[in-house]
Amino acid sequence: MINLKGIAWNHTRGFTSVVATAQRFEELNPDVRITWEKRSLQAFADAPLDELTNEYDLLIMDNPHVSIAARDGVLLPFDDYLKPDFIKELAENSVGKSYNSYHVNGKLWTLATDAATPVATWREDLIAKHHIDIPKTWEELLELTKTGKVAFASIPIDTLMHHYMMCIALGANVFESEIEVAPRQIMIDAIKTYKQLIDIAPLFCLEMNPIKIYEHMTQTNEIAYSPFNYGYSNYSKKNYADHTLKAGGLVTFNGKRLRSTLGGAGIAVSSKTKHAEIAMKYAEFTALEKTQSGLYFEFGGQPGHRKSWLNEDVNSQSKNFFKDTLQTLDEATMRPQYYGYMHFQDEASPVIHEAVSGKASIEAAVDKMNAIYRESLTH
Repeated sequence: MINLKGIAWNHTRGFTSVVATAQRFEELNPDVRITWEKRSLQAFADAPLDELTNEYDLLIMDNPHVSIAARDGVLLPFDDYLKPDFIKELAENSVGKSYNSYHVNGKLWTLATDAATPVATWREDLIAKHHIDIPKTWEELLELTKTGKVAFASIPIDTLMHHYMMCIALGANVFESEIEVAPRQIMIDAIKTYKQLIDIAPLFCLEMNPIKIYEHMTQTNEIAYSPFNYGYSNYSKKNYADHTLKAGGLVTFNGKRLRSTLGGAGIAVSSKTKHAEIAMKYAEFTALEKTQSGLYFEFGGQPGHRKSWLNEDVNSQSKNFFKDTLQTLDEATMRPQYYGYMHFQDEASPVIHEAVSGKASIEAAVDKMNAIYRESLTH
């Protein structure tokens, strides 16, 4: 009997999806047992990769960690195990830059089995009840937020991801310079612009991750609209929550649609596994379009395969979540792939959160973030 252990995150989207594919894989391969464990989203993000890969054969992981994996050799590259035609098919059916986000140093370290970026969501019943027009522009969003019916995740990590979005909206590319994340004045203006929204939004936004926002939106009638929250298609499925959410694209800023920061997750294989071939075979099974559009989605997963996002059955079960947000995914920007990036993300997130919440000077926060960035380049 071959036993594989995997680690995922504690949400239907991250956990029951892979438990379902593991169960089916075991039925097709009776000599294999795959046991998935789960931990909180934050605990999963915080655990060092070398620790996780020592303990688990399979990991569900996000794209910013891949550069560490590529240099430190803690994951196995899929190119060495799977057929080139399969990998080519995944590349051609990427949702936005999902495939590229896991491709570092000429190798593919993770299969993009899950795709996500901040999208807009709303309660159709509350929108109708309160005669609300879905905002199309940043100015309309500010006006709607004044009503108290708008919320979005802005814990430290989400605040930083939204900061990249605002810098780009103000006309700057991020991480192109070796001395600053973006031009200093644009970073300052980006925080000030975002802070205008935060200052009129409910205070709890600063303490909630996307899952908590969605639970709040579907369990109470307080929030009608969320302008940018990492998408969770589960909440658009019938009977998943008390109320369902409709999803769509982002508002425009100065005439251009906001471009959010790509998230999502994928399945990776530890270089410490004793059963590389079968672990790879299971990862491939999970990434197949047939599995993604079938078992994976049906049991709570948010597919990473483009054909699943265009699949009529998948969309009919989720209020067209995938079709209506695909453009936003395609327009999303990718975080940089240099080795020290995670150091920057971890250290800069609380700094910008302090500035946005009014506990620190915006200018001082920008200078500190840029110092952390320069430090991260030396890792």
